[in-house]
Amino acid sequence: MQNNLKFEKISIIGCGLIGSSILRNINKKEISRSITVFDKSKEVIDIIKKEKLCDEISRDIPSAVKDSDFIILCVPLSSYKEILLSAKDHFKENAIITDTGSVKKEVNRIFENLNLKKISWLASHPIAGTEESGPAAGFRDLFKDRWTIICEGKNSQKDKVEKLKKFWEFLGSKVKLMSFEDHDHILALTSHLPHAVAYNIVMTAIDTDDKSKSDIIKYSAGGLRDFTRIASSDPIMWRDIFIDNSENLIKILNKFSRNIEDFKKAVSEKNGDKLLKVFATTKNVRKEIIKAGQDVKSPDFGRKKS
Repeated sequence: MQNNLKFEKISIIGCGLIGSSILRNINKKEISRSITVFDKSKEVIDIIKKEKLCDEISRDIPSAVKDSDFIILCVPLSSYKEILLSAKDHFKENAIITDTGSVKKEVNRIFENLNLKKISWLASHPIAGTEESGPAAGFRDLFKDRWTIICEGKNSQKDKVEKLKKFWEFLGSKVKLMSFEDHDHILALTSHLPHAVAYNIVMTAIDTDDKSKSDIIKYSAGGLRDFTRIASSDPIMWRDIFIDNSENLIKILNKFSRNIEDFKKAVSEKNGDKLLKVFATTKNVRKEIIKAGQDVKSPDFGRKKS
């Protein structure tokens, strides 16, 4: 166990892929005297019980956060406000509250508007996941060697930031500190844009007659197949992401549209030099991603291993 990484009580609100994967890492109580979970889905709770992932299951938000000095929100972005309104009068003084969401600026605005002075709000984003969702999809090594971004607030306490950093490192993550604005801009490019493109590529591919649709699915090459993996991600989560990060995403989609128009022009004019330049540039980016250690050998990246 890392020095100073000890909590009295950890509360996990939401036990889907991310929440259950965290739980699988800490349920031996190495870093906390007690662990409790809350999820509004009976199906999720049944899986938690069946897999014996947690003994303490709260019936409501107030009891889940009571006496907890570390609360992790692992829920869709649209659920934050409702959960915080239910919990705000029950937070333990000096508790750390973090999350796992993919957009930060709008979430931070919710916390600021609620004016929760007795707690330490520090946003987290573990950049780890798969196309699957739900507690059964969770696994212990989900965060191993993946980046987690921590966003500090205006009045963040350095000791709390360090403790949160050590928590994510305990789960196997590499940690980077970043502003709310920088996080949302970078993730719009690295994650949100690829999902937007993937959804539209799949919609375009299947927007045809039934016979062609069947053949397209049957003979899917690696390109379309890989885009369907991205496009099969949790619909509610991605609806919330696109709404909450719409300002960044619209700017990037506009730039993407201009690039598509330039590409169309090159194809229409049979401009081989232009096409070759585009392909060579993107090939080099792929090499840089591999060099940075952001690739894995197996093509089924992120899937739970049997």
